[in-house]
Amino acid sequence: MALCGLLYFSGLARVGMLGPDEPRYAAIAREMARSGDWITPRLWGEPWFEKPPLTYWMIGLGFCAGLDEDLAPRLPIALASVLFVVWYWRRLSREFGERAAGYSAVILATSVGWLAYSRVGVTDLPLAASFSAAMLLALPWLARGDASGLTWSAGLLGLAVLAKGLVAPVLALPLFWMGRRGWRAWLRPGPILAFLVVAGPWHLLVGLHYGGQFVNEFFLEHHVARVYTDRLQHVQPWWFYLPVLAAGLYPWTPLAALAARRRMYGDVRLRFLLAWTLFGLVFFSLVRNKLPGYLLPLLPAACALIGVGVDRSERLRWTLVISALLLALVPPAAGVLPSALEVGIRKAEWPDWPWIAMLAALAPAAWCWWWGPRRGDLALAPIALGVAAAVLWMSGTTLDTLDRRVSVRAFWRETRGRAAACCIEEADRDRRYGLNYYAGRALPDCGQRPSPCRIRQRADGVLEIAAP
Repeated sequence: MALCGLLYFSGLARVGMLGPDEPRYAAIAREMARSGDWITPRLWGEPWFEKPPLTYWMIGLGFCAGLDEDLAPRLPIALASVLFVVWYWRRLSREFGERAAGYSAVILATSVGWLAYSRVGVTDLPLAASFSAAMLLALPWLARGDASGLTWSAGLLGLAVLAKGLVAPVLALPLFWMGRRGWRAWLRPGPILAFLVVAGPWHLLVGLHYGGQFVNEFFLEHHVARVYTDRLQHVQPWWFYLPVLAAGLYPWTPLAALAARRRMYGDVRLRFLLAWTLFGLVFFSLVRNKLPGYLLPLLPAACALIGVGVDRSERLRWTLVISALLLALVPPAAGVLPSALEVGIRKAEWPDWPWIAMLAALAPAAWCWWWGPRRGDLALAPIALGVAAAVLWMSGTTLDTLDRRVSVRAFWRETRGRAAACCIEEADRDRRYGLNYYAGRALPDCGQRPSPCRIRQRADGVLEIAAP
C-alpha cells in the first residue's frame, strides 16, 4: 500500500489541468456540485452529452469534499485505481493463486499506461476498472458454470456503461461468445435487473427530457460517428495500437513473451483473458478515431496473462533483465514528454540523452540476472521500485515543466487574475479549455466581443496578454 501511495498520490496536483478533456470534464463536474443537478452534464450552461456521468459524479464528489480545483478532478480517480488494484489482486488470487495474482497486480500497478491514466481526471480509468471488474467476476461462470457472481458482474457492466457508454458491452462480446452454452444465466432476473438499475435511470431521464438532442449527440455523434468518420480529428493508422499497447505495458513489455506459450491455454479462463485482449485490440484498431486511453480496459487482462506466465515460467532471467534495462528510457522519455504533449511525438524535440542517469538501470538489471532463476517475487521487486523512483523523480522535475509549458495554470497564476478580464485572440483548444476552467466561465473570443486585453498564444506555445 505504501508503494501505491507513492505511485498514485505523489505530486498529484503538481501540474495543472492537461489537454482539452481534463479541464472540460472538471468544469462539468464542478457545475454539478455547485448547482445540485447531478443528471444533466452542462458545460458553461449548455447541456453536454459527449460522455455519460460517472466520471463527472466522481469528480463532483471531490469538489463537494472541499478539494481544490486541481486535486478534486484527480484524487477520486487515483483512489478508484488503488481500490481496483487491491481488489484485482484478491480476485485473481481466487482464480490463479496468490503468487500469480501478486505478479499480475504489481505489473498492472506499475505499468505506465495504468499509472498515467490513474493520475488524470478523464473517463478511461473509471471505464477500465468497472469493466474489468465485471469481466473478472464472470470467470467462475465461464470456467465452472458458477453463476453466483453474475448479478454483480452485470451491475458493474452497467457502471461501465455509465463511465463511457456502449463500448463496454461491445468489449464484453468475447465473454458472451465463449460462454454461449450457458447464456440463459444472464437472462435471470438478478443480472438483468442489476444492469438496468445501474445503467438505465440516467439514460432514461436524460432521453425523456432532451429527446433528439441527446440521441443525436450522445449516440450518433459519439458512438456511431466515432467508428467510421474523421470528424473527431483523432484518425490514426490501423497499426497505431500495437506500439501503444507495448508502451502501456512498459517496463514489463518483454514479459508478454511469457504469455505466448500454448500450454497455458488449456484453461478456459486464460483463453478468455487472451480473447478479451485481442478482440479489444482488433476492435479499436478498426475504429477510425483512435486515442491511447482507449486501450486501458485491455491492460488488466493482459497483465493477468503476464502474471500467470511469470508464475508458470522457469526461464525469467532474460525477460526480467530486459525489463530492468528499459528503465534506462525514463530520463529521455521524461525530457521529451512536455514537447510531445505540446506538438505530438512526431514533432517533439528530443533532449540530449542523459547517459549517466540511464546507467542507473544496470543495478536492477544485475539484481534480476541473479534472482530471476531463483525467486520471481524478488526479481520483480527492483523493477517495481524503479518505477516508483521514476514517478517520485518526475513529480519533482518533469511535472513542473509540464505545468509551465503544457498546462495554463502557471500562466493563470502569474497574471494574478488579469487574464479573467481578457478575450481569447489566439489559442489552441487545449489551452482554451484550460483557460475557461481556471476562469470559471467561457472567456469570449476577441472576434465576437472585444475586451480590455487579449490572450494570445505565440508560435512557441507560450501564452501572453496583449493590449487591444
